Amino acid sequence: MNMNVNVNPLKQLKTFGQSLWLDYIRRDLITSGKLRRLIEEDGLRGMTSNPTIFEKVIAYEHDYDEDIKNMILKKKDAKTIYEAISQHDVKGAADEFRSLYDTTDGEDGYVSLEVNPHLAYETEKTIDEARRLWTSLNRPNVFIKVPATVSGLAAIRKLISEGININITLLFGLPRYQQVIEAYIAGMEERLLQGKPLKHVASVASFFISRIDGLVDPLLEKLIAEGNEKARLSKMILGQVAISNAKVAYQIFKETFDTKRFKKLAKEGARVQRLLWASTGTKNPNYSDTKYVDALIGKDTVNTVPLKTLDAYRDQGRPTASLEQNIEKARQILEQLSELGIDMEKIAQQLEKEGIENFNKPFDNLMNVLQQRILQL
Repeated sequence: MNMNVNVNPLKQLKTFGQSLWLDYIRRDLITSGKLRRLIEEDGLRGMTSNPTIFEKVIAYEHDYDEDIKNMILKKKDAKTIYEAISQHDVKGAADEFRSLYDTTDGEDGYVSLEVNPHLAYETEKTIDEARRLWTSLNRPNVFIKVPATVSGLAAIRKLISEGININITLLFGLPRYQQVIEAYIAGMEERLLQGKPLKHVASVASFFISRIDGLVDPLLEKLIAEGNEKARLSKMILGQVAISNAKVAYQIFKETFDTKRFKKLAKEGARVQRLLWASTGTKNPNYSDTKYVDALIGKDTVNTVPLKTLDAYRDQGRPTASLEQNIEKARQILEQLSELGIDMEKIAQQLEKEGIENFNKPFDNLMNVLQQRILQL
């Protein structure tokens, strides 16, 4: 499809069925009116957050100094301070998106907040935490983020059955993705059996894209450097594994949500669990700033981008229906990866573990920073 070059490329994404979300949140983005401008001028349709984002804005920016001081003087502890600030910002952002949520009948306009990352391997505590956050936020257009660990799967099923919107995060491997879909559909089936409405229960499954290439590329580069019979093949698939993995995941999505099993739920108002592309900022300087947007545009998907990538795509984006291009090649690349001795399932497990650690560290650092401020006052 040829698009008008004068149209904002960010807005064009919706023409192909993809929603653009922002992977960033902070107070002044909301209060300054910039978020409203992003919604109106760039077609922004949602927002995600994570412990790393909150650590950066709370621990190292001054927007929250007065709030923190006031809560310390009221004898609030570090965790209470963090939750008050993070929930305040998520509520504020959700309110900015509320009109979009209403006009799209709940398709878009969501803001995500993550459960405590230390609960990634604890099912019951994750369920309790998600319920508490959902009740506290008290907005229909929020997602509670739950990691796609084995422990998280049972939590996802239970929370979906209770009508809580869930963003499944830290998803890397295809077998685990199939389990995530199963948890969602099973949760909706349980809800239907209870006679409860399905229409306004929403979920997205978030594949972390660039982190896959970040781990696999060095392995391929090592094989290339060795110069043996694997070098040529390694060079051919370098930088293509993450996108190939996502394209195959999209085929699983299409096949699963076209089954009789899900269509029965759809007749009762159930929505598909959209695929969300996360970690789409380019970390390798040799790659295009828009690499993980251009290649993954398709119907019923979301791309959540950092501000830098959003700005780059506004200037450089050339959207096309790319997600279903070269599917067989994508499958072949994943097979070739195995031929090279690289086990994608082990890669996914390593990335999941590292992802949880990467969320735990900034969360703990933020708690330490807040604790130090408490002692100072």
